[in-house]
Amino acid sequence: MAKIDTKKLNDGNSQQFLDLKKEDENADSVKPIVNLLGSPVTALSFDTQIKTILEWASNYESRFICVANVHMLMEAYWKSEFSLILKKADMVAPDGMPLVWMMKLMGIRQQNRVAGMDVLMELCRLATKQNISIFFLGSEESILKKMRANLKQQFPSLEIADMVSLPFRPLTPTEDEAIVQKINQSKAKLVLVSLGCPKQEIWMSEHKDKIQAVMIGLGGVFPVLAGIHKKAPLWIQNLGLEWLYRLIQEPRRLWRRYAFTIPPFLWLSVRQLVASKYQAINMLKIGEKS
Repeated sequence: MAKIDTKKLNDGNSQQFLDLKKEDENADSVKPIVNLLGSPVTALSFDTQIKTILEWASNYESRFICVANVHMLMEAYWKSEFSLILKKADMVAPDGMPLVWMMKLMGIRQQNRVAGMDVLMELCRLATKQNISIFFLGSEESILKKMRANLKQQFPSLEIADMVSLPFRPLTPTEDEAIVQKINQSKAKLVLVSLGCPKQEIWMSEHKDKIQAVMIGLGGVFPVLAGIHKKAPLWIQNLGLEWLYRLIQEPRRLWRRYAFTIPPFLWLSVRQLVASKYQAINMLKIGEKS
C-alpha cells in the first residue's frame, strides 16, 4: 500500500473546507468547492451541475468535467500530476456516496450524489429539448453499437453526433488531430468520454481549448448503458455499496483497485474529519477569548 502523506493531508485541513474558486484566472464567476483529501470537489446540487453543464454546452465552451469517486481521489492523492488535473477541471462532481457523506459531515448538508449514469441519462433527456448534440468517445465498437440502439429506444429524438472507439495504445499526433477535427466538425456540444480513470481525465485536460465542447469523463457508464453490466439497485447505491455490486460483476479487474484504495481512503477521511473538528473547536476558543 502506498505511503500516506500526512503533511499533504494537514495542509489541506488548514484551508477552508467550503471555498469559492474561480473557474479560470480571468473569470468573474465563482463556484463553491470543498476540499476532500486535497482535491477540490464541486459543492453544488445535481440539478445545478447539470444546468451549468448545459449552459456551457449551449455556448460551445471548451470545458472538462471529472466525475469523482474514491478511486479518483486516491489517484490524485498519490500522484501530484493527476492532482493538478483535478484542480484545473471546470467541475469535479461527487459521484461516490462516500464523497457525499464526507461533504455532509463537513457542513454541506444539502449535497446530493452526482452519479455518472444519472448525469448521462439527464443530459440525454434534456439535450433532446435544447437542440444539443452529443459525441460519444471511447469504449469498444460492440459496446457503442449496443449503446446506440438503447439510446435510440429511450431517446428517439436524441441527436448523436457520432460514436468513436479509440485504440488502447496512445494515439499518434496525426490520429489525435483527426479526432479533434472530427469532434469539432460534428458541431457536438457535449463529448462523453469513456477511457477509464485516470486516462480519460488526462485526455480531457490535454484537449481543453482544442475541442470546442464540454467534455465529461464517464468511465464505466458506457457498458451499463449498453446492457453489458447491471446498474446497482437504488438501495445498494444509497448504502454506498455500489463498489461491492460492481466487484461481484468484475472481480478480476476491480479487486486490486478496491483493496488498495478503500482502506486508505477511510483512514484519510477520518483524519481529515477529526482535524476539521479540532480546528473548529480551536477557532471557537480563540473567538471566546477575544
